[in-house]
Amino acid sequence: MLQIIDASSNLGGMSDEKIHPNVAKVTDAARKAGFEIQVKKFPEGTKTAQDAATAIGVSVGQIVKSLVFGVDDEIVMALVSGSNQLDEKKLAAAAGGAKCKRVDADAVREATGFPIGGVPPFGHSTQLRVFVDPDLLQYDEVWAAAGTWNDNFGAAPADIVRVAGGVITDLKR
Repeated sequence: MLQIIDASSNLGGMSDEKIHPNVAKVTDAARKAGFEIQVKKFPEGTKTAQDAATAIGVSVGQIVKSLVFGVDDEIVMALVSGSNQLDEKKLAAAAGGAKCKRVDADAVREATGFPIGGVPPFGHSTQLRVFVDPDLLQYDEVWAAAGTWNDNFGAAPADIVRVAGGVITDLKR
């Protein structure tokens, strides 16, 4: 079952539950950038790219994976097509660093304000440099997390790149 969320009201008028604070942060960040998004709730969950593609009904390539890594001493984000794997050496080179490593869930939450599996491409609690897989640009619409494991929004990839302040660069393995 799909629920559409209007950030200014309850969940699609379908319950008394208020919009999740993480979703409000993402929609507010988009609005401040002059970009309106419509968040949709997928109760079955969208924690992985495949889960999201199945729930939303799109190809896995249309899913934006928001990946957080440490490059040397800096936390950066890579927005990668759901059908691709990130090449950590390419991300390190794009960020001008030598070493790239995964960071733990606490570091992800501290840098972004969001849990792993729900990290959006923008609206983070700290300013991150963002690098974008060009394969996302082949689609008219891609889908990204909106702050939780089951809230997502669809958008033109160029809009996500603009709002995220992303740099397009080859990142795939």
